[in-house]
Amino acid sequence: MSGGSGATAGTTTATTSRARSQGERARGPWALRDLLVVAVLGAVFGFLYWALVQAWGGLQVLMGPFGDLAQNALMGGWIVVAPLAIFIVRRPGAGIVAEIAAAFVEFAFLGSPVGPTLLIAGLVQGGGAELAFAVTRYRRYGWPTFLASGVTGVAANFVYAATMFSWWTQDLLALRIGLQLASGLLLCGVLGKLLADALLRTGVLDGFAPGRDAARLEAAARAAADDDAPACEDVRSGA
Repeated sequence: MSGGSGATAGTTTATTSRARSQGERARGPWALRDLLVVAVLGAVFGFLYWALVQAWGGLQVLMGPFGDLAQNALMGGWIVVAPLAIFIVRRPGAGIVAEIAAAFVEFAFLGSPVGPTLLIAGLVQGGGAELAFAVTRYRRYGWPTFLASGVTGVAANFVYAATMFSWWTQDLLALRIGLQLASGLLLCGVLGKLLADALLRTGVLDGFAPGRDAARLEAAARAAADDDAPACEDVRSGA
């Protein structure tokens, strides 16, 4: 086996092992630390969601006669904690719990005008966002899964909101759908992945599954590079 093929095999083995370990972790019991992380995320994003509600009011004014579409343009921002929570703790239900926790903080402590029904919205949004990860059996956490999570999250929310607010019979239905899909991709999928990668770079996730997976991949890459070095030396020396 050449040095190059050995490097590829080492990386492939590390990736396969990582996917297997992620699947096994997802089926395991929740640790206290996982619960605490999801609770902290819920508290932080509950405040951020409340702040986004204030921005929603301002955007409504700026959009004038189309102000009712403002919530569709911002909807992805109210779902971003779900994929982030799943990325960190890698447990089924993490996205749902994080969204419900954020909704509880938003209405119970910050006085959201929506009231307790916000918990239902959190359940729907968290469940929708989690669907994309569930399809991969909680083994894929790259860009495609995050983007799909944004789409499935806003899709679930749209069905719920359109039924609650009778959007199905309105003339602006297609525009609402387009705005909400774009918002899900950008404010949930893209923003969620950027936040996840930023946290990973800071080192605060070193003790969690994402940090351990990154360390394993880095170690595998170093080992592959070390295996490749002698082969390169042999080629240069004409061996």
